[in-house]
Amino acid sequence: MKILLIEDDKQITSMLSEAFSTLNYQLETINDGQTGLELLKTFEYDLLILDLMLPRLDGISLCRQIRLLGYQIPILMLTANQDISARVTGLEAGADDYLIKPFELSELIARIRALMRRLNTNLAKVLVWENLQLDPNIKEVTYGGKRLHLTPKEYGLLELFLENPRRIFSRSVLLDRIWSADEFPGEEAVTTHIKGLRQKLKAVGMTADLIETVYGLGYRLKEEQKKPDQKTNLSPELLRTEQAQAKIMAVVAKMRDEFKQSMSEKYDLLEQAIAQLSSKTPDKSILKQAQAEAHRLAGSLGCYGYLDGSKVAREMEHLLDKHTSPNQGMALQLAELVKLLKQTLLHAPSSPANPSKSQVTSAKLLIVDDDTTLTERIKLEAILWGFQVEVAAEPKTARTIIALNPPEVILLDLSFPEEEENGFTLLSELTQNHAHIPVIVFTNSNQLPNRVEAARLGAHSFLNKTMSAVEVVTAVNTALNQQTTTDAKILVVDDDALVLHQVTTLLSPWGLQVTPLQESQRFWEVLESTKPDLLILDIEMPGFNGIELCQVIRNDCYWSRLPILFLSAHFEPEILYKVYAVGADDYIRKPIVEPELVARILNRLERTNLTKKLLHQ
Repeated sequence: MKILLIEDDKQITSMLSEAFSTLNYQLETINDGQTGLELLKTFEYDLLILDLMLPRLDGISLCRQIRLLGYQIPILMLTANQDISARVTGLEAGADDYLIKPFELSELIARIRALMRRLNTNLAKVLVWENLQLDPNIKEVTYGGKRLHLTPKEYGLLELFLENPRRIFSRSVLLDRIWSADEFPGEEAVTTHIKGLRQKLKAVGMTADLIETVYGLGYRLKEEQKKPDQKTNLSPELLRTEQAQAKIMAVVAKMRDEFKQSMSEKYDLLEQAIAQLSSKTPDKSILKQAQAEAHRLAGSLGCYGYLDGSKVAREMEHLLDKHTSPNQGMALQLAELVKLLKQTLLHAPSSPANPSKSQVTSAKLLIVDDDTTLTERIKLEAILWGFQVEVAAEPKTARTIIALNPPEVILLDLSFPEEEENGFTLLSELTQNHAHIPVIVFTNSNQLPNRVEAARLGAHSFLNKTMSAVEVVTAVNTALNQQTTTDAKILVVDDDALVLHQVTTLLSPWGLQVTPLQESQRFWEVLESTKPDLLILDIEMPGFNGIELCQVIRNDCYWSRLPILFLSAHFEPEILYKVYAVGADDYIRKPIVEPELVARILNRLERTNLTKKLLHQ
């Protein structure tokens, strides 16, 4: 195996050179990103190991350029930065895996072996817009058979827009995505390159303007004017991914509330443990239960954004794991930790940050409401998400719009002072004649009778006008994505019900069928009945642990190629080595980082689907 290592730390380079030689790995090393890029263009490698902080061209920019050039080489990124956003940025830039410095050599080798078990090549889909075609595999753009000669920046802009239909890109985001870190152009450079791209497209005969200017916001791909029987050639996977991303943030607030409500019984168990630590004849079974609960909390608290609380729970676990006789001192320490945990959760933010407006859809939204100020605010927010928005001030106009251009989702007020009818009449008609369109009631009439009547007539959900525009559009996007059909199945095995709930809620909006399983004893039965496309395992579980289940899978001729991802609060090097030694494909530590978990799972499914296609060719 031929590996390229781009690393400016001489000690790490020396260590890896010696270690890899004993494994018969052919290692080439370089200490700056720009030279590394030139080597990749000239020679073929099986794997790239890439430091994050490099002279001349940093790791993130280098990774983006490699993917922009179409290279599908597996990339493992090394970083001393433990910040979660840095890891997510690395994955989004195109890295397949990352490892935090300082790292154990055994873990690095295990991750390399896991990467090399996966498929290393991928043929990108040709992107099409009317008569325009962009082939990422050969970096060629044609229009009506005529080849366009684009600059690298023009090509990068065109590919980005075609890969992200209807997504709005601000000039600053385009600078970040297309220009490298060692370039310092102003935002006018984006305007100049888009103008040049438009002129070249016009010169080869394109009459429609491919790139739409959204004033005050940026640019996006203009919706293709298709014939009734024409099907889009843009990637449905990318579009479905963008539609689903916003929904994840919409459910986090609800999940956090449910989690906080469940904390009372956990506090009760911890209080029992404090009492047992003070007792002359402590009940060790209660202490063991409390330790197990603290272990689960260390993962669960982080899942819901309580990172400080996760650290406190970890201290509880370590305290209860001490191999000494329980005593009054330990009771006092645990009591202080419980008090600290309560304070941490009490003063934590009540809700997560607003969903990113850059995660967009392309669906049609109809707002039926005569409050022009409110509808304008919601319309602007919906446009930022990529919705095509129409507004009807009364039911009569709404009926005309629905007949001529049916929307994918409707936001409906119940009261129209100048009209003889109310929103209930229209809601009833829509339920009978357009049952596939989700209708969200949005009104000041928050009384229970109105809620009951709306539910009886088939409303998808009921919103109050005291909600912010972001919350309203989030709910609209959630309703829209609930209509999406699922296409991949995930089996999650974990003895922590809260983690199962968290993972299920996070993955379902992405069109994934999630089967949660809390009893590992039923694993084989559920595995064969669900036939999952990917398996997520915890390590420590009563009955059978995750490592044992992974071994069983890898020893079975039918299931041996099933992708397996471990999700655990463990971080000890010997545990990680065991995980990869038994055949794991990936490992994510609790607490769960939502974007990282989703990115890794979608990446694994994409590679698995490609493997299946190649095996059947």
